[in-house]
Amino acid sequence: MQGVDSVVKKIGFLSFGHWTPHEQSMVRSAADALLQSVELAVAAEEVGADGAYFRVHHFARQLASPFPLLAAAAARTSRIELGTGVIDMR
Repeated sequence: MQGVDSVVKKIGFLSFGHWTPHEQSMVRSAADALLQSVELAVAAEEVGADGAYFRVHHFARQLASPFPLLAAAAARTSRIELGTGVIDMR
C-alpha cells in the first residue's frame, strides 16, 4: 500500500476558446483565440500544470481544427500533456 506522501496528483485545464468581435472583448479575433490558447498552455506549464485540453468547435471560426493549435502549443512547451476535450458537433 502506498503512503499518502507517494500519491501523485495531476491538474490540468479545459479551455473553451470563445471569442467575439465585440469592442469590449479581450479576444477580438479567431487569431487572438489561437494565440492566447498557446500562451495559456505555456503559462500553465510554467506554474506546474500537467495537462492542457482544448475544446473543438466544429463549423466555428475558432478552434475548428485542433491539430494546428496542438502543434503550436507543443512547439512552445516540453512537459505538459496536450489534447482535446469537449467536441461540439453542432
